[in-house]
Amino acid sequence: MIALLVILWLRVPIAVALAIVGVAGYAAIDGWRKALTVLASVPFELASAYSLSVVPLFILMGAVASRGRMAKETFDACNGLFSGVRGALANATIGACALFGAICGSSIATAATFSRVAIPEMRRHGYEASFSAGAVASAGTLAVLIPPSVLTAIYALAAEQSLARLYAACFVPGVVLAGLYVLAVWTVAWLRPAWVPRVPGMSLLQRLRASLGIWKLGVLFFFALFGIYLGWFSPTEAAALAAFVAILIAFFTRAMGWRALVDALLESVHTTAAVFFIVIGAFIFSRFIVLTEFPSELARWVAHAKLSPLMILLAVMALYLVLGTFLDEVSMILITVPVALPLVTSIGYDGIWLGVFVTIMCTIGLISPPTGMTVFAIQAQHPDIPVARVYLGTLPFLVADLVLVALLIAFPAMALWLPGVLKI
Repeated sequence: MIALLVILWLRVPIAVALAIVGVAGYAAIDGWRKALTVLASVPFELASAYSLSVVPLFILMGAVASRGRMAKETFDACNGLFSGVRGALANATIGACALFGAICGSSIATAATFSRVAIPEMRRHGYEASFSAGAVASAGTLAVLIPPSVLTAIYALAAEQSLARLYAACFVPGVVLAGLYVLAVWTVAWLRPAWVPRVPGMSLLQRLRASLGIWKLGVLFFFALFGIYLGWFSPTEAAALAAFVAILIAFFTRAMGWRALVDALLESVHTTAAVFFIVIGAFIFSRFIVLTEFPSELARWVAHAKLSPLMILLAVMALYLVLGTFLDEVSMILITVPVALPLVTSIGYDGIWLGVFVTIMCTIGLISPPTGMTVFAIQAQHPDIPVARVYLGTLPFLVADLVLVALLIAFPAMALWLPGVLKI
């Protein structure tokens, strides 16, 4: 772990750093021959894994949706819903990001898309710049929790859990977090009304017109999720069909042409390659961690120390809070799952619950200094807003994230109820 931190500090790409430490550690324990065998076999196993084929398909669906004007139409529809209430534009952003995240699955893509749609609109109506940017950066993280999420698919592979059950488990906490974000906006509006000015309301006719544009999102959401829960498709089949339907909608509504489709395909290839590169490095590292028997030794130590379940969960939570400050979310999941899963299951929780817990912790990491990825995605498009001010704007939403973590620990049924009802 010390060697990994040193290599990362030297600015070696995280995938390369994970692979170097994993191979070297494996060789130290089991010899270079077996270490090189792992180095050769892991990329092939992951590249040919059917369960991971869902990742590029959902990425493609999000890339097409962002080019098909669906983000702007979703924002307008949500703005119509909240119109006339103080904080309407910020809450419209939260609602739109939650809905758009249901067809995108990438927090960075969602935040970057809505930074172009929502931030100029909020600033035009007098919103505080830091709060506007913080609201979009935080709302973008909903995409990793509300299914279908690319991050959840990677956790499912690492923890060997059912992806369909994980998607069902994430749905209720995702909706609750969106609601907590809305409460955070209203709290800021009450404490700092100058930051969140009231915007003139829309007429009923304008609201109805704005809501019509959301039909595209509804169609994609049906194919992406309800097809899975109704038993019609596997997650990979649902992702493929939803991506194809997104392309058809974008073409038939003339929101996208052939050039934009090529751009979407190229973006999907580049994003998928980057994700898989990190996944391969992290899997090599996790093989080394498992070989050391550190997870099982740690579980035995915890059992011997007779720590309470709450203390163990708080320790796991602290681990994710620290790692989230300098690791990306994919690496964080793949590095920690071999350690965290035995610990959590030893105190009565299961892998599905842990998947929801870990995903929520990743939403915190996405807006935590100094390396919050959605914060930098926002700042890259709005360089006039300093990074420190964007982090300031995310503070109310960080509190909402921590409230959700507390609710999930106190009421595990929040995550486990829906998979039980759907019997998947």
